[in-house]
Amino acid sequence: MLTDKQLDKYAELAISIGVNLQKGQPVVLRTDVQNAFFAEIVAKKAYELGASNVYTVWSNERIEKIRVLNTEENALCDIPEYDGQMYQYFVDKGCAFVSILSSDPDNFDGCDSDKLTKYLLSVRRSRRPLMSATMSNKSRWTIVSVPSAKWAKKIFPNLETSVAIDKLWEAIAHAVRLDCDDPTKAWAEHIATMDRRAEYMTKRNFEYIQFKSANGTDLKVGLAEGHLWTSAGEKAQDGIVFTANLPTEEIFTAPHKYKVEGIVKNALPLVDNGAVIDDFSLTFKDGKVVDFSAKSGYDALKGIITTDEGSCRIGEIALIGKKSPIAESGLLYYQTLFDENASCHLALGAAYPTTVKNGNDLNEEQSDKIGLNASVVHVDFMIGTKDMEIVGIGFDGTTEQLFVDGEWVI
Repeated sequence: MLTDKQLDKYAELAISIGVNLQKGQPVVLRTDVQNAFFAEIVAKKAYELGASNVYTVWSNERIEKIRVLNTEENALCDIPEYDGQMYQYFVDKGCAFVSILSSDPDNFDGCDSDKLTKYLLSVRRSRRPLMSATMSNKSRWTIVSVPSAKWAKKIFPNLETSVAIDKLWEAIAHAVRLDCDDPTKAWAEHIATMDRRAEYMTKRNFEYIQFKSANGTDLKVGLAEGHLWTSAGEKAQDGIVFTANLPTEEIFTAPHKYKVEGIVKNALPLVDNGAVIDDFSLTFKDGKVVDFSAKSGYDALKGIITTDEGSCRIGEIALIGKKSPIAESGLLYYQTLFDENASCHLALGAAYPTTVKNGNDLNEEQSDKIGLNASVVHVDFMIGTKDMEIVGIGFDGTTEQLFVDGEWVI
């Protein structure tokens, strides 16, 4: 367990570095009931740093499982209108959104996968105002994590529960730089390093990025017209910089939805809403998944890919070297927030409009023309291996080595 001083500093990172709260701005905390102790610390810190109000949206993953197991599909997928209206209200009020995660990776074990997929899709559609506001950076947002007993035991199955929780706290503290003498300064330096790399990649304006690794990945990804590489320090529509994920190690941009060719295999398991998907591969042609396989979690993977017209295409390409703190820890977290920061990754589904020039001003037809993907889902999956080679290909056919043996060389 972290000390009270460390917990206070963690909450400060979420409010000051994460959403970069401005004086007089309201905050929305989204969290499971099991995180109430830390939500209280974050709420107190938000008020100390100038929040005008702190709203709390509670969830309970255990009750969610009970509902999925016992409610008829039609009733389960009937999401009350007030759910979406609430998030629209928060967006319109100019709230900053702080999510606190501690989910059990196996929470939905035993649930009917098709029923669960339809339910989660209904929830996503209901909360489209929130997804739209966060993906366009209209609202500033961040995600932080705290251990739960089941999550800790999933990562450290051979340890006593209390010891496993302490080990997970230690790992989280290291990943978010709480173990540095000055965490805020450490984050500023980290963001500056990623900003420089993102600026370089944007200036190079590659037409394609080529991925190859010994596990069989051989994928050529076109980049959207006018693409921008973005790092941890994102800029909201109000011009204020924020950090969406704590931790984060990636620079990312928008692929061209119609220009992805080849095969890609996962480097780490994907945990999506309680389903573990592993040993899977996706084959792309003209940007679309035309074939896929998975040794575990096949139905869950199929559910993602067939969610809607855009979920069989990718909306994000992110580059991360193997020397990131999370990668070097050697831990599999079974939570995308952490695992995606241990490995280069792609995302099935929606692209961030902020990753192309004037992306928030484009209509649907214009977005499609430049290759920006649209979907109600955005699911990251990890592809970066320790031997991965990555090459940037220019519009004139010239190439530049970006990664050798899984690490940056620029």
